[in-house]
Formats: sequence, structure tokens, C-alpha cells
Amino acid sequence: MKSKPMLSFWQIWNMCFGFMGLQFAFQLQNGNVSRIFQTLGAEIDQIPILWIAAPLTGLLVQPIVGYYSDRTWTGLGRRRPYFLIGAILTTCALIAMPNSPALWVAAVMLWLLDASINISMEPFRAFVGDNLPKKQRATGYSMQSFFIGIGAVMAGVMPWVLQKMGVANTAPIGEIPENVRYSFYAGGAVLLLAMGWTIWRSREYPPEELRAFDEAEVTPAHARLAPIQARQDGWIWLIVGLLGFWAVTHYDLRNDLYVAAGMATAYGLALLIQGLVPRDFIFAHVMADLHAMPDAMRKLALVQFFSWFALFSMWIYTTAAVTSVHFGSSDTTSAAYNDGADWVNLLFGAYNGFAALAAIAIPFLVRKVGLRVAHLINLWIGAGALLSFLIIRDPNWLLLSMVGVGIAWASILALPYAMLSDSLPADKMGVYMGIFNFFIVIPQLLAASVLGVILKTVFANQPIYALVIGGVSFLIAGLCVLRVREPGGVQVVAHA
Repeated sequence: MKSKPMLSFWQIWNMCFGFMGLQFAFQLQNGNVSRIFQTLGAEIDQIPILWIAAPLTGLLVQPIVGYYSDRTWTGLGRRRPYFLIGAILTTCALIAMPNSPALWVAAVMLWLLDASINISMEPFRAFVGDNLPKKQRATGYSMQSFFIGIGAVMAGVMPWVLQKMGVANTAPIGEIPENVRYSFYAGGAVLLLAMGWTIWRSREYPPEELRAFDEAEVTPAHARLAPIQARQDGWIWLIVGLLGFWAVTHYDLRNDLYVAAGMATAYGLALLIQGLVPRDFIFAHVMADLHAMPDAMRKLALVQFFSWFALFSMWIYTTAAVTSVHFGSSDTTSAAYNDGADWVNLLFGAYNGFAALAAIAIPFLVRKVGLRVAHLINLWIGAGALLSFLIIRDPNWLLLSMVGVGIAWASILALPYAMLSDSLPADKMGVYMGIFNFFIVIPQLLAASVLGVILKTVFANQPIYALVIGGVSFLIAGLCVLRVREPGGVQVVAHA
């Protein structure tokens, strides 16, 4: 058994560079999809359910891609074929999305865009675990956070910059402004170039060499769920889900709640079905690995749940909140609304810029207080930032809020993965990274199901309170970090 060699700063730089293009695309999605939906006629309380395509796609695509990327070896490597395929498909979706002629087309395009991004996303997370020794993984994930910040800044400021250059940021009713469309086209070009650099300048260990390293925790090649327990749990979840469907129908509740009922029903059916399929089917593998996941992953799942519920609340509702509260308009054809929407893009770019800077500083904080406490501090800073939207009225001062959001974002993109990768077996890095994404996707599905209901019934459809809910969720996520064991032997400085 041998240890993986330490990589130089520039080797880590090259292997993470593609994330800049990937995040450019992801940020265009996060910063503009709600705007596109509103422009095409969506009501405020309809927006969350229209966003459901994004997390649902991740729930389906990422474990499948992770499973197959663990078992892939080509002339291009193990993970890099997925980088290339995902980049090409994402570029096509970026070109199509802002040209959607109707609301239902935009919803379908969001599904395709998110699926394409996900083809590259999770193999990229596993890429760091494959190539770096334990001592450098925090550095690798922090480098990814740096490039995520750079790519998102570029995407966030582009509509605003184009508007300042004279490209129209308003359009007739039902049409997407030109500055948004041109930003999406640029995103496709940046993604292909950045991903191409990582594919060209990085190497991967062949499977037999990867298995020879001594770093991964040894786990059974394929665990099997206890059939009796799986059936019992399956029937319980199935009954809960069916009761949920009955309650929504019988009491004439909002249709959004069908999503929550559907999640419980689907999980119950999955537990019942997994015992009926052959053990070598991908479905059986993923379900068994889900139940056999390491203890650190179970505890981090709760941290991720509340962290991403907060982020999804922010991504869905910041445009509606800022345009209505800080710019005083919900009319998508007005100059005030579109100025506010461009400002939100700039704010989103700003928090990602601050995240890039925070990614440089976070390793030093980790060295002082450890991974757990560092993540708690950063999440609570993010909580204060989201809660501040309720107090601040001058939109310029929201840039200060974005400092806190950026710190939390950089931490979310790096530290949970640094805590997680230490406990994963090397030959299942991809599938476990895909399963870990369940705990990013499930809160987003839940947010899509309940946020619209909560805002309409409790907060009179005022989107600013979705950001308050996000702030409270960040506070809870910080507390949950304290349940996670502090990994040992983590080094956070790359060797030159």
C-alpha cells in the first residue's frame, strides 16, 4: 500500500479550473430563472414549484452519473468524459433557455439545463477525492470554491455590464431582455473553454493504481439492506405519502404540497422495490449504499439539508424580494423591476466574489479552530446576512449582506466535502458524492413544496420573508455541525 503523492499548487489549479465555467452556467441559472419565469407570466407563489425541475433532476441524475463514473475508464480517463459530455449539453441548454417562447418551455429548459450541469458536477467533486491525498483535500475543495466564486462573479455582473454598455435590459411583455440572452450565450463559451482546460491539463489515476493507495476507509464492496427492515420502512413511508395525497385532495390544500407527499411515497416505493430487483442492478447498489453510508456522512446530511434549504430560499426569492421592496416594482415590463433584477444579478455576482476571497482565508481559519467550528462560524455569518435583508432598505447596502452570504457559500462548497471525503472508500467516491447530493436536493424539493404555501398563508405573499426563513435555516445548520466528528490529519496549504 502506498500514499498518493502531494500535488503542486498549479496542478491543483488546473484540475479545479473547469469549475469556473461550470459555476458560470449555474449562476446564470440561479440569478435569472426566476426573472425569466416572471417575465413569461408566473405568479410569485408559482415560482417555487416551477423550480422543482432543478432539484428533481439532481436527485435522479447525480447518483447515476456517480455510479457509472466510478466504473468508467477510457482514453480520456475516469471522470473527464463526464466533464466533456456535460459541458457540451449545458452549452446547448444555455443557448435555448433565454429563447423560451412560453412558461412551460422555460420549465422544460430548466430541467435540461440542470441535468446537463449535474452530469459534470458530481464527477468533479469525486475528481478531488481521486487525485489528492487526505492532507490536501481541504485545499482542493477550497480551490474549487475559489473558481466557483470567480465564475459566478462573471455570470452575475454580465447582465448589468451589458446594460451599462447599451444592451437593452427591458423587452416587450413576454420576451426575455437582450442583456439576459447574450449573457447565456457567453456562459456557454466560457464553460467550454474552462472545462476544456481542465480536461487537457489534468491527469487521473487508473483504477488499479487508485485501489493501491492506502487512504480510503475500507467498506464492503456492496452492502445489502435487511429485507424485513426495508419492507417495514417502505410500507411506513408509502402510507405516509398516500395519506399526504389524500389530505391535500380532501382539504383542498395547495397543489405544491403534492411534492412533499410524492417524496414520501417515492421513497417508500423505492424501499419496497429494491428487494425485488437483482443485486447487480444500479438501483439496488445505490439503495444499499444509501443505507450503508458512513456515520460522518449521516451527520453531515443534516448540515447540508438546512444549509441548502437556506440557499434555495435565497435563489428563488431574492429577485422578487429586492425588486418589490428595494426597487418598489413587481411589474416585469417596468424599468424599476428590471433595474432591480439586474442589481440582484450583481449582488449574486458579489457574494460569489466574496466567496472567492473567503476561500483563500478559510484554510487559515480551519488551521486555527478546526473544520467543524470554522463551518459553524461561517454559516452563522451567512444567517446574519440573510436576516439583514429585512432591515436594510438602501439596495446599495445589500452588498454588505453579500459579504456574509459569500463567506457561508465558500464554506458550504468546501468544508463539508473535506469532512466527508476522509471517510469514503476510493472505489465508491463517485456514487457516494452523488448520494451526498440527495441531502442538497431534498431540501430544495421541500422548499419548492412548502415555501409558496408558507409565504401565502403566513406572510401575505411577501417574498422578503423567504430570506428570513433562510437565515433561520442557516442558524440550525450551524448547530448541526457540532455533531460531526473532526477529521484528523487535514492539511490546508498546497505544496508548490
